[in-house]
Amino acid sequence: MENLLANQVALVTGASSGIGYGVAKALAKAGAAVALNYHSHPESAEQLADEIEKNGGSSFAVRADVSDPSQVEKMFDACRARFDTVDIVVANSGLQKDSAFGDMTLEDWQTVLATNLTGQFLTTQAAVKEFRRRGQRNNSRALGKIICMSSVHEVIPWAGHVNYAASKCGIQMFMKSLAQEVAPEGIRVNSIAPGAIRTPINKDAWNTEAALKKLLRLIPYGRVGEVEDIGEAAVWLASDESDYVVGTTLFVDGGMTLYPGFADNG
Repeated sequence: MENLLANQVALVTGASSGIGYGVAKALAKAGAAVALNYHSHPESAEQLADEIEKNGGSSFAVRADVSDPSQVEKMFDACRARFDTVDIVVANSGLQKDSAFGDMTLEDWQTVLATNLTGQFLTTQAAVKEFRRRGQRNNSRALGKIICMSSVHEVIPWAGHVNYAASKCGIQMFMKSLAQEVAPEGIRVNSIAPGAIRTPINKDAWNTEAALKKLLRLIPYGRVGEVEDIGEAAVWLASDESDYVVGTTLFVDGGMTLYPGFADNG
């Protein structure tokens, strides 16, 4: 994975924790300069930027609410000011506001869709405009690379999480339609769909023996995923090693989408 992304610039949204943090760290390890977007808590993003710089890389933290078009524009302005352009954009920002459907408020619905789906629209639209503005570079076969962060819940229904599942299912067709539209220009668009990954957002699902045992029933491979699993997938999708991969969702889920509940019901 060393230097697969040398001389390239990556922007990762939602990079201050969880999957975004792990992806940003992996991209930097592969040689990319990395802009680390955060929404409200700069400490961990700035700490990671410092770590990348101390290890000989280039990085900085940039604040933006990805559901706000003016802030997204300023985020890309900051990337251009620091790195001249962007080659790789990982649209990762996401959140959950869970409740039973009958109790779900319009605000909870709109907040999740605004970040998880509209945020990806705004971020990737700005990316496409930037790729077109600066033209082809000699550091990659593609004009630019976009990775949308989805979830196994783009295909697996999730009761009690209707807003989240709807946003992720929306990402699936958003990504494919965008990929179809911009592939002739040399822009590659793909998604990663993580399964159960060990992050703070789902700590209740794995931090006790009973919870972990219940969760592992849904994972045929028998372990919970780590952020490094997603980071390594992102490096591959962003590199020329996957140059012929366009409009694809890469499921990184230990087999959750194999519907293991049916394994003994054939």
